[in-house]
Amino acid sequence: MINFSLPIVDVIVPNFNKGKFLKRCLESVVNQTYKKWRLIIVDDNSTDNSLHILKKFKNKKKIKIIKLSKNKGPSFCRNLGMKNSNNNYIAFLDSDDIWKSNKLYDQLKYMIQNKYNFTYSDYCTFYENDNKILKKNSTNLKDSFNYEEFILNSSINSSTMIIKRKILKGIKFKKLTLLEDYIFKCQVLKKKYTAKKINKVLAYYRVYENNRSKNKFNNLLFLWNVNKKYNKLNFVRNLKSLISISFNSIKKYHLQK
Repeated sequence: MINFSLPIVDVIVPNFNKGKFLKRCLESVVNQTYKKWRLIIVDDNSTDNSLHILKKFKNKKKIKIIKLSKNKGPSFCRNLGMKNSNNNYIAFLDSDDIWKSNKLYDQLKYMIQNKYNFTYSDYCTFYENDNKILKKNSTNLKDSFNYEEFILNSSINSSTMIIKRKILKGIKFKKLTLLEDYIFKCQVLKKKYTAKKINKVLAYYRVYENNRSKNKFNNLLFLWNVNKKYNKLNFVRNLKSLISISFNSIKKYHLQK
Protein backbone atom coordinates (compact mmCIF):
# COMPACT_ATOMS: atom_id res chain seq x y z
CA MET A 1 0.00 0.00 0.00
CA ILE A 2 1.19 3.52 -0.78
CA ASN A 3 2.14 5.29 2.42
CA PHE A 4 0.60 8.74 2.62
CA SER A 5 -1.49 10.61 5.17
CA LEU A 6 -5.24 10.12 5.09
CA PRO A 7 -7.77 11.12 7.74
CA ILE A 8 -9.75 9.03 10.19
CA VAL A 9 -13.19 8.15 8.86
CA ASP A 10 -16.24 7.44 11.03
CA VAL A 11 -18.25 4.46 9.81
CA ILE A 12 -21.93 4.41 10.86
CA VAL A 13 -23.79 1.09 10.85
CA PRO A 14 -27.47 1.01 11.90
CA ASN A 15 -28.82 -2.45 12.67
CA PHE A 16 -32.21 -3.97 13.31
CA ASN A 17 -32.62 -7.75 13.32
CA LYS A 18 -29.92 -8.38 10.73
CA GLY A 19 -28.00 -10.78 12.95
CA LYS A 20 -27.81 -13.30 10.12
CA PHE A 21 -25.65 -10.88 8.10
CA LEU A 22 -24.17 -8.63 10.79
CA LYS A 23 -20.91 -10.49 11.41
CA ARG A 24 -19.86 -10.40 7.75
CA CYS A 25 -20.80 -6.74 7.55
CA LEU A 26 -18.73 -5.70 10.57
CA GLU A 27 -15.80 -7.91 9.61
CA SER A 28 -15.70 -6.12 6.26
CA VAL A 29 -14.93 -2.91 8.19
CA VAL A 30 -12.51 -4.48 10.68
CA ASN A 31 -10.59 -6.15 7.83
CA GLN A 32 -10.11 -2.98 5.78
CA THR A 33 -6.56 -2.53 4.50
CA TYR A 34 -6.90 1.07 5.68
CA LYS A 35 -6.89 1.14 9.48
CA LYS A 36 -7.70 4.77 10.34
CA TRP A 37 -11.40 4.22 10.94
CA ARG A 38 -13.79 4.41 13.87
CA LEU A 39 -16.90 2.21 13.78
CA ILE A 40 -20.17 3.34 15.37
CA ILE A 41 -22.88 0.66 15.51
CA VAL A 42 -26.40 1.65 16.56
CA ASP A 43 -28.58 -1.36 17.34
CA ASP A 44 -32.27 -0.48 17.08
CA ASN A 45 -33.51 -2.77 19.89
CA SER A 46 -33.00 -5.96 17.88
CA THR A 47 -34.89 -9.08 18.97
CA ASP A 48 -32.83 -11.64 17.00
CA ASN A 49 -29.25 -12.77 17.63
CA SER A 50 -27.75 -9.35 16.81
CA LEU A 51 -26.70 -8.61 20.40
CA HIS A 52 -24.91 -11.97 20.56
CA ILE A 53 -22.97 -11.02 17.43
CA LEU A 54 -22.19 -7.56 18.80
CA LYS A 55 -20.64 -9.07 21.95
CA LYS A 56 -17.80 -10.33 19.79
CA PHE A 57 -16.95 -6.76 18.81
CA LYS A 58 -17.61 -4.87 22.04
CA ASN A 59 -14.02 -4.88 23.37
CA LYS A 60 -12.41 -3.67 20.18
CA LYS A 61 -10.81 -0.29 20.75
CA LYS A 62 -12.10 1.50 17.65
CA ILE A 63 -15.70 0.27 17.90
CA LYS A 64 -18.52 2.04 19.74
CA ILE A 65 -21.76 0.09 20.19
CA ILE A 66 -24.97 1.93 21.09
CA LYS A 67 -27.94 -0.23 22.08
CA LEU A 68 -31.38 1.38 22.00
CA SER A 69 -34.02 0.30 24.52
CA LYS A 70 -36.84 1.13 22.07
CA ASN A 71 -37.08 0.70 18.32
CA LYS A 72 -36.57 4.13 16.74
CA GLY A 73 -36.10 3.42 13.04
CA PRO A 74 -33.12 3.78 10.67
CA SER A 75 -33.24 7.58 10.48
CA PHE A 76 -32.88 7.94 14.25
CA CYS A 77 -30.04 5.40 14.26
CA ARG A 78 -28.07 7.14 11.51
CA ASN A 79 -28.62 10.56 13.11
CA LEU A 80 -27.45 9.21 16.47
CA GLY A 81 -24.41 7.74 14.76
CA MET A 82 -23.59 11.10 13.20
CA LYS A 83 -24.08 12.80 16.57
CA ASN A 84 -21.55 10.41 18.10
CA SER A 85 -19.04 10.88 15.28
CA ASN A 86 -16.33 13.52 15.49
CA ASN A 87 -14.06 13.05 12.48
CA ASN A 88 -14.10 14.96 9.21
CA TYR A 89 -15.25 12.09 7.00
CA ILE A 90 -18.35 9.96 7.46
CA ALA A 91 -19.17 6.68 5.72
CA PHE A 92 -22.38 4.68 5.96
CA LEU A 93 -22.83 0.92 5.79
CA ASP A 94 -26.10 -0.98 6.14
CA SER A 95 -25.84 -4.05 8.34
CA ASP A 96 -26.73 -6.50 5.56
CA ASP A 97 -24.20 -5.06 3.09
CA ILE A 98 -20.48 -5.76 2.76
CA TRP A 99 -17.44 -3.70 1.79
CA LYS A 100 -14.47 -4.80 -0.26
CA SER A 101 -11.27 -4.71 1.79
CA ASN A 102 -9.78 -1.79 -0.20
CA LYS A 103 -12.92 0.36 0.00
CA LEU A 104 -11.85 3.01 2.51
CA TYR A 105 -8.29 3.33 1.25
CA ASP A 106 -9.16 3.73 -2.42
CA GLN A 107 -12.12 6.03 -1.88
CA LEU A 108 -10.46 8.33 0.65
CA LYS A 109 -7.37 8.59 -1.51
CA TYR A 110 -9.63 9.53 -4.45
CA MET A 111 -11.42 12.16 -2.37
CA ILE A 112 -8.30 13.77 -0.97
CA GLN A 113 -6.40 13.87 -4.25
CA ASN A 114 -9.35 15.43 -6.10
CA LYS A 115 -10.65 17.57 -3.23
CA TYR A 116 -14.13 16.05 -3.41
CA ASN A 117 -16.69 16.42 -0.61
CA PHE A 118 -19.13 13.65 -1.56
CA THR A 119 -18.22 10.40 -3.29
CA TYR A 120 -19.78 7.03 -4.07
CA SER A 121 -18.77 3.91 -5.97
CA ASP A 122 -20.23 1.18 -8.12
CA TYR A 123 -21.37 -1.90 -6.25
CA CYS A 124 -22.27 -5.49 -6.80
CA THR A 125 -25.89 -6.53 -6.23
CA PHE A 126 -26.36 -10.13 -5.21
CA TYR A 127 -28.96 -12.68 -4.14
CA GLU A 128 -28.04 -15.27 -1.56
CA ASN A 129 -29.67 -18.46 -0.31
CA ASP A 130 -28.15 -20.68 2.41
CA ASN A 131 -24.89 -18.71 2.11
CA LYS A 132 -24.70 -19.48 -1.59
CA ILE A 133 -24.67 -16.58 -4.03
CA LEU A 134 -27.36 -17.21 -6.62
CA LYS A 135 -26.78 -14.23 -8.88
CA LYS A 136 -24.67 -11.11 -8.82
CA ASN A 137 -24.26 -8.16 -11.10
CA SER A 138 -22.14 -5.01 -10.90
CA THR A 139 -23.56 -1.56 -11.50
CA ASN A 140 -22.19 0.89 -14.02
CA LEU A 141 -23.39 4.21 -12.61
CA LYS A 142 -22.96 7.72 -13.92
CA ASP A 143 -19.67 9.43 -13.08
CA SER A 144 -21.42 12.15 -11.08
CA PHE A 145 -24.79 13.37 -9.84
CA ASN A 146 -26.05 16.83 -9.10
CA TYR A 147 -29.49 17.41 -7.58
CA GLU A 148 -31.38 17.67 -10.87
CA GLU A 149 -29.84 14.43 -12.09
CA PHE A 150 -30.35 12.58 -8.83
CA ILE A 151 -34.11 13.14 -8.67
CA LEU A 152 -34.28 11.31 -12.01
CA ASN A 153 -31.87 8.52 -11.11
CA SER A 154 -31.46 7.85 -7.39
CA SER A 155 -28.73 5.25 -7.89
CA ILE A 156 -26.23 6.32 -5.22
CA ASN A 157 -26.16 3.43 -2.75
CA SER A 158 -25.83 4.59 0.86
CA SER A 159 -23.33 1.84 1.68
CA THR A 160 -20.92 3.27 -0.90
CA MET A 161 -21.00 6.91 0.25
CA ILE A 162 -18.28 8.86 2.00
CA ILE A 163 -19.18 12.46 2.82
CA LYS A 164 -17.14 15.26 4.30
CA ARG A 165 -18.67 16.42 7.56
CA LYS A 166 -18.58 20.12 6.68
CA ILE A 167 -21.27 19.74 3.99
CA LEU A 168 -23.68 17.98 6.37
CA LYS A 169 -24.17 21.02 8.59
CA GLY A 170 -27.87 21.26 9.43
CA ILE A 171 -28.74 18.06 7.53
CA LYS A 172 -30.30 15.02 9.20
CA PHE A 173 -32.18 11.95 8.07
CA LYS A 174 -35.91 12.64 8.09
CA LYS A 175 -38.14 10.38 10.17
CA LEU A 176 -39.73 8.48 7.30
CA THR A 177 -40.85 4.87 6.90
CA LEU A 178 -39.30 4.74 3.42
CA LEU A 179 -36.82 6.72 1.30
CA GLU A 180 -35.17 8.53 4.20
CA ASP A 181 -31.80 7.97 2.52
CA TYR A 182 -33.08 9.38 -0.79
CA ILE A 183 -34.25 12.60 0.87
CA PHE A 184 -30.99 12.82 2.84
CA LYS A 185 -28.99 12.75 -0.39
CA CYS A 186 -31.36 15.26 -1.98
CA GLN A 187 -30.74 17.63 0.93
CA VAL A 188 -26.97 17.42 0.42
CA LEU A 189 -27.12 17.83 -3.35
CA LYS A 190 -29.56 20.75 -3.06
CA LYS A 191 -26.72 22.71 -1.46
CA LYS A 192 -25.07 22.82 -4.91
CA TYR A 193 -22.67 19.96 -4.21
CA THR A 194 -21.99 17.26 -6.79
CA ALA A 195 -21.46 13.62 -5.86
CA LYS A 196 -18.49 12.08 -7.69
CA LYS A 197 -17.99 8.41 -8.45
CA ILE A 198 -14.78 6.48 -7.95
CA ASN A 199 -14.82 4.10 -10.88
CA LYS A 200 -14.47 0.90 -8.85
CA VAL A 201 -16.82 -1.70 -7.41
CA LEU A 202 -16.24 -1.30 -3.67
CA ALA A 203 -19.32 -2.81 -2.00
CA TYR A 204 -21.78 -5.68 -2.14
CA TYR A 205 -25.48 -4.86 -1.86
CA ARG A 206 -27.81 -7.64 -0.78
CA VAL A 207 -31.10 -7.85 -2.68
CA TYR A 208 -34.00 -9.74 -1.13
CA GLU A 209 -35.85 -11.74 -3.76
CA ASN A 210 -39.10 -11.78 -1.79
CA ASN A 211 -39.17 -8.01 -1.37
CA ARG A 212 -38.29 -6.76 -4.83
CA SER A 213 -41.82 -6.54 -6.18
CA LYS A 214 -43.60 -6.03 -2.88
CA ASN A 215 -45.78 -2.92 -2.52
CA LYS A 216 -44.56 -1.32 -5.75
CA PHE A 217 -47.56 0.97 -5.94
CA ASN A 218 -47.17 2.06 -2.31
CA ASN A 219 -43.49 2.79 -2.89
CA LEU A 220 -44.27 4.97 -5.90
CA LEU A 221 -46.97 6.78 -3.97
CA PHE A 222 -44.52 7.37 -1.13
CA LEU A 223 -41.92 8.72 -3.58
CA TRP A 224 -44.53 11.06 -5.02
CA ASN A 225 -45.40 12.37 -1.56
CA VAL A 226 -41.81 12.93 -0.37
CA ASN A 227 -40.89 14.60 -3.65
CA LYS A 228 -43.85 16.93 -3.20
CA LYS A 229 -43.24 17.65 0.48
CA TYR A 230 -39.45 17.86 0.72
CA ASN A 231 -38.27 18.50 -2.85
CA LYS A 232 -41.20 20.82 -3.68
CA LEU A 233 -41.60 19.29 -7.14
CA ASN A 234 -44.56 20.37 -9.20
CA PHE A 235 -46.80 17.82 -10.92
CA VAL A 236 -44.78 17.57 -14.14
CA ARG A 237 -41.36 17.34 -12.46
CA ASN A 238 -42.67 14.85 -9.93
CA LEU A 239 -44.15 12.62 -12.62
CA LYS A 240 -40.90 12.76 -14.56
CA SER A 241 -38.99 11.83 -11.38
CA LEU A 242 -41.21 8.81 -10.68
CA ILE A 243 -41.00 7.44 -14.20
CA SER A 244 -37.25 7.95 -14.51
CA ILE A 245 -36.38 6.56 -11.06
CA SER A 246 -38.61 3.53 -11.67
CA PHE A 247 -36.97 2.85 -15.04
CA ASN A 248 -33.45 3.11 -13.60
CA SER A 249 -34.38 0.89 -10.66
CA ILE A 250 -35.63 -1.82 -13.01
CA LYS A 251 -32.40 -1.62 -14.99
CA LYS A 252 -30.31 -2.03 -11.83
CA TYR A 253 -32.12 -4.82 -10.01
CA HIS A 254 -33.87 -6.92 -12.61
CA LEU A 255 -31.33 -9.75 -12.58
CA GLN A 256 -32.22 -13.03 -14.19
CA LYS A 257 -32.01 -16.12 -12.04
